[in-house]
Amino acid sequence: MANTAVVSDTGFLWEGTDRNGKKIKGKSLANNEAQVRADLRRQGVVPTRIKKQSRGLFAGGGKITTGDIALFSRMLATMLSAGIPLVQAFEIVASGHENAAMQKLILTIKGDVEGGSSLAEALAKQPLYFDDLFVNLVESGEQAGALESLLEKIATYKEKTEAIKKKIKKALTYPAAVLVVALVVTTILLIFVIPSFEDLFQGFGADLPSFTRMIIDLSFFVRTKGFYIVILIVGAVSTFLYFQKRSRPFRHFLDRLMLKMPVIGPILEKAAIARYARTLSTMFAAGVPLVEALESVAGATGNIVYEIAVLQIRDEVATGQRLQQAMESTDLFPNMVIQMIAVGEESGSLDEMSSKVADFYEADVDDAVDNLSSLLEPMIMAILGVLVGGLVVAMYLPIFKLGAVV
Repeated sequence: MANTAVVSDTGFLWEGTDRNGKKIKGKSLANNEAQVRADLRRQGVVPTRIKKQSRGLFAGGGKITTGDIALFSRMLATMLSAGIPLVQAFEIVASGHENAAMQKLILTIKGDVEGGSSLAEALAKQPLYFDDLFVNLVESGEQAGALESLLEKIATYKEKTEAIKKKIKKALTYPAAVLVVALVVTTILLIFVIPSFEDLFQGFGADLPSFTRMIIDLSFFVRTKGFYIVILIVGAVSTFLYFQKRSRPFRHFLDRLMLKMPVIGPILEKAAIARYARTLSTMFAAGVPLVEALESVAGATGNIVYEIAVLQIRDEVATGQRLQQAMESTDLFPNMVIQMIAVGEESGSLDEMSSKVADFYEADVDDAVDNLSSLLEPMIMAILGVLVGGLVVAMYLPIFKLGAVV
């Protein structure tokens, strides 16, 4: 029943004084004013004014991102390390979060914990935001009595894996955006500018250069068949996205194709290895058995090719084979990675060696992405020059030809 109360959209603005008599104010989500007063008193705040706010202030609140989950983990770990009780820590973290959707999620979890659920059980009820890896680590932390330490590891893991994703997206977004702009500019020239030159050329009374004639024909095609081209492009993109989301074989084909692409493929390969090593290190440090840990590691690699390979590794490890040998059989991991894992197995420091592998490959991904950005910039400029410059040259060729005759 506690869960029903805290998920209410009713928001309250409040003012009060803390234990030192200092005036403070804030906002809270609660079922009624009495619950707000009770929550504030538990925090050592004496409320002087509580005002019910409209639903609009707290409704929506935006999307909950991986960064929000990482920040939640970091803040909760800090609160627990400071000796603050779990329920009170939820209240402080929720009140300090600007994202209303995240605030509601935290208070929902708090309600489940108050109702007698463990933190792992409460998080498991929110599978959209907390995956099996997160829940398993929290459960291990609760059982070992080191919840704050595990939350710190989770926060670090989330921050590092998210940093890699953002780095790769940034490297690919910039050239994609520039190419889209170039396509838009080219389309505008073909539809609105080229026809003006075509009318001008009709009065020349001479044959146009082949290149100019080709551009004029392309302009006519875009103007007359452009609607069908747009429909075809939208249909192709929609079909691609549909199968990408719903067809695992199609995603497997795409992931394998991306890994074989020049320049981008090695970056994606290093990113997958970094996520594999980082997740393995985090799980093993939490005391999760290796076979069980590998199942979570498989889903965290971000690439179906590596996911299938890690599941194969899990099956071989479950039959008694060493992790090093199981990794060798996949032909996906560099020899350096396999040797460091072997050293970790032999010395009993698999988590530490996996962390070193992750650090190395995360730094390698950073360098590779920076180099990719430097490489793509001149290529993009060249493409822009060919597209726009080619159209300009095509339109001025007849004028140059006419000037030469004169």
